[in-house]
Amino acid sequence: MNILLCSVPFRPSVGGIETVSALLAQAFHEAGHRVTLVTQTAGDGSEPEPYRVLRRPGLSALMAAVRGCDVVLHNHISLRLGWPLLLWRRPWVVAHHTWLPRQGAGAMAARFKRWALRAAHNVAVSDAVADDLPVPCQVLPNPYDSARFRCISGVVRSRDLACVGRLVSDKGVPVMLQALAHLRDQGYHHRLSVIGDGPERGALQALARQLGLHAQVRFTGPLVGDDLVRELNAHRVVVVPSVWEEPFGLVALEAQACGCIPVVAASGGLPQAAGPAGVVFAKGDALSLAARLVPVLRDAQQAPPSGIGHDPRVQRHLAQHQPATVAAAYLQLLSHAQRAAGALARAA
Repeated sequence: MNILLCSVPFRPSVGGIETVSALLAQAFHEAGHRVTLVTQTAGDGSEPEPYRVLRRPGLSALMAAVRGCDVVLHNHISLRLGWPLLLWRRPWVVAHHTWLPRQGAGAMAARFKRWALRAAHNVAVSDAVADDLPVPCQVLPNPYDSARFRCISGVVRSRDLACVGRLVSDKGVPVMLQALAHLRDQGYHHRLSVIGDGPERGALQALARQLGLHAQVRFTGPLVGDDLVRELNAHRVVVVPSVWEEPFGLVALEAQACGCIPVVAASGGLPQAAGPAGVVFAKGDALSLAARLVPVLRDAQQAPPSGIGHDPRVQRHLAQHQPATVAAAYLQLLSHAQRAAGALARAA
């Protein structure tokens, strides 16, 4: 197939959609399909991808890409990249990675998107996202970078807790800090690594000092690639304390692949991403988080050096999120969409 994969954000930008787009494009390419990835993200001159990347295309280039493809996959719906489908009808699959807003910024565009989705084959990355959509929707879980995130030898798993991600208010790091203070007051002096950067970093550092946790909390700044993998391998537990409804949560998969127990908020698709080995606490509730962490950390300290990396439940869960496995499911759907479009054309 000649696949046009549309992803508004893409690397060098960093995020969940960017990661999934790169993994799918690579897997499609390796499976022998022709791939063109269209994005609104500018390049940085880094090493080129093995497939074609069309960055910030003009009108004619975007129309030519749609006209020349067999099937279009939107890794989250984009009206800016989707309008040529009004002129050249192509089988269209939309993978939904987050919520379509019903109020505030973006609500008007979201109304048009919901209307347009009736013409697409729709996929959601979690049951929570699927339940929020007004159209029938197949659930296909996100892949994680299994070639990178893994248990590695030579790293001592000596650290207790980590939070990973962009430091913004939605991610709920204050809940983690408050839980750590509750644990301290009960006599548990665990250490926390806050991995990432963002506009809330200064406020979080101030809160840690205010709570008397400055000796227990380290802010590593942003870590990516092998540096992040080594850091995760040095920890026993990764906490995802999001206070908004997370559509999925790749960090829960990446943490398990590195041997960490994921402790996640009861938030959107997070429990589904954490899987059977995950521990769930009440969203926004520091006392609930602290209560969950006491037995988790006790058990984690007695775990083998690989953490939970060799737990059969974790292995089965991660197998469902291998890039090749997820890409094969997408390719089956893309082929189905192409066949269905051909049958309609013949019947017309």
